Amino acid sequence: MPCDSAAVCVYRGENIFSCKQCGDCCKGYGGTYVSRAEIESITTYIGMDPERFEKKYCTMSGGRMVLSQQESGFCVFWCDRMCGIHPVKPRMCREWPFIRSLLVDPDNWQKMASMCPGIRKEVPAEVVQECVKSMLERKV
Repeated sequence: MPCDSAAVCVYRGENIFSCKQCGDCCKGYGGTYVSRAEIESITTYIGMDPERFEKKYCTMSGGRMVLSQQESGFCVFWCDRMCGIHPVKPRMCREWPFIRSLLVDPDNWQKMASMCPGIRKEVPAEVVQECVKSMLERKV
């Protein structure tokens, strides 16, 4: 499960994030929201009807659709240290760890780093915010 964002942001000569393919970002933490367009993309990729997909692989959370989790807490598509829908994974997954909420509260970087071994903890908040802005601009 390569992370397309791993090499874009550097602090003191090193990437501020380097994916370890541990799957910790695919486990728990409130679920992965999926939009209608993402559901269409995933169902096309796996060859399943969207209605059946929603019944089998999604749940509602806060009025929005999220991918279900296995009993282990991992996303229903996490298997053998790989994302089964990597080419069409949802925006939340593609952006990790350069997520929009860090523009509002860059201190969340430290909380995320405590759960993700690929995130460098000592990166200053302003560097984190600049990296998030850069990543989001590149994906527009």
